[in-house]
Amino acid sequence: MAHSAAHPAPHPASSSSPGLVARLNGAHHKLALNGFLVVVLAHWAEHLVQAYQIWVLGSPRPQARGVLGQWFPWLVSSEWLHYGYAIVMLVFLFLLRPGFTGRARTWWTIALAIQFWHHIEHLLLLIQAQTGTIFFGQPVVTSVVQLIVPRVELHLFYNSVVFIPMVVAMYLHLRPNDREREQMSCSCAGHRSEVRPLAPHAA
Repeated sequence: MAHSAAHPAPHPASSSSPGLVARLNGAHHKLALNGFLVVVLAHWAEHLVQAYQIWVLGSPRPQARGVLGQWFPWLVSSEWLHYGYAIVMLVFLFLLRPGFTGRARTWWTIALAIQFWHHIEHLLLLIQAQTGTIFFGQPVVTSVVQLIVPRVELHLFYNSVVFIPMVVAMYLHLRPNDREREQMSCSCAGHRSEVRPLAPHAA
């Protein structure tokens, strides 16, 4: 039976269906943030173990390979792996940013900006490793700030200054003020229950 002009047939693909970014920053924002945080903490663990091996156990730096590097030594020297993690961090910081509001978004944006530069540093290392052309007249692949700060300390610092504003942003995101809560498209902070005032007792 043909549809009348007053009631056109619905389109197969509804335009109201949210896209991936909208879902990540809406219904799935909390899940995406938790998954992202697990990846970040796992990476942090590798850096902290490597630092422990160097400064507590006294291991030579080439032998300080973190956890996975003990079984897969090539992981430590693979610039593709380091750059891959840097780009994953950058992409998720960018994708999950719209779900933050107010003060939390400001801190998340700070983390995003610092990670952008961190990714540039890793990109320089990758280009040198792939082309065999060493920049800055150094004997090994070297990034810009690495000219004044050793690589282990530098990337431990980079991960710290990205992670700290991330944590602040998440804390504020879970504890928004009234204005920030009104602007949120996710349920990360829960829903404020409506409290009805008690009716005054009749005289």
